[in-house]
Amino acid sequence: MSYEIGMKAMRREWAERVGHTEYCSNYALVRAVTGRDPATDGGAWRAFYDAWEMDFLWVTDDGPVPWGQRGRVTDMGHAEFLEHGADRRDHVYCPFTDVEEVLCFDAVEEYGLPEKRELIAYYENAYRRGQESYPNQIYTGGYYKTIVSGAIDAFGWDMLLLAASDRERFDRVLESIYRLTRHHVEAWAETSVEVFIQHDDMVWANGPFMHPSFYRSAIFPRYRKLWEILHEAGKLVLYCSDGNWTPFITDIADAGADGFIFEPLTDFDQMIDRYGQTHVIMGSYVDCRTLTFGTPEQIRAEVKATLERAKGCPGFVFAVGNHIPSNVPVDNALVYFDAMRAGWRR
Repeated sequence: MSYEIGMKAMRREWAERVGHTEYCSNYALVRAVTGRDPATDGGAWRAFYDAWEMDFLWVTDDGPVPWGQRGRVTDMGHAEFLEHGADRRDHVYCPFTDVEEVLCFDAVEEYGLPEKRELIAYYENAYRRGQESYPNQIYTGGYYKTIVSGAIDAFGWDMLLLAASDRERFDRVLESIYRLTRHHVEAWAETSVEVFIQHDDMVWANGPFMHPSFYRSAIFPRYRKLWEILHEAGKLVLYCSDGNWTPFITDIADAGADGFIFEPLTDFDQMIDRYGQTHVIMGSYVDCRTLTFGTPEQIRAEVKATLERAKGCPGFVFAVGNHIPSNVPVDNALVYFDAMRAGWRR
């Protein structure tokens, strides 16, 4: 029933329980729940998703050839996140030596536009293979480096912030990233995918890092254009960004998002109060810091508070919005799931 429950949440229809998803990279948890090792067993994740009654998988795909194989990108390194620091990367490199190079940058010229029919076929095949591999969950389409995330990937934070101080010229740079994204969105729109994630980490933990008026002139109108393409093709659009984008909740809704995927930094109460009856709400009060450092009582309290606020929202999908990383103790994660499952029926 998980896929059906997930689709009811996407369509804001009532199901017998709230929807559920997680963004989880905790191998120890998967081993504890399934008895299988995701490092060596290709079926471990499916077993975990089924055991935890997940209805939805967070998936994006920016195409068959990474930007780094097509043009210049910045490597900011990577902190330790996965088990045993498998993802740690100390190498740091920026191919841009001054801000003028960034302000003259054109993403379409740099990375090129893949041939459209081939791109459609690639996305259709990726979606079909994914949905067949995880039949009990919604397997989404999606694009990650939409506009701001594209600028982060290309320039890194230092060059991005320097360039953003020249709003007029930086807007032209963002337009080129938008044109590249639009090409991929147009291809996704011609596939059979039902739900699409538009990911763009546009803010920091403490909120916008550019003036709000620039977001409203340079970012959100471009989102609207992308989502018009997807809506015309009958796709549901879920917007996802890390950080605190509370000041922009209404802007994102007005641009046409059908739902929101967000961390606990963004105001959960405002999401529920404004859009709990009309949009998909994917998140919770539950914070991975509570799962990592809190007591079972604190974890149960955040789960209880979430269900009290959100169980009455037809499009609510429960998730630890800022991930279940590898350092979350397994016992705490199990307390979280048990508390959620004990109270999630309507």
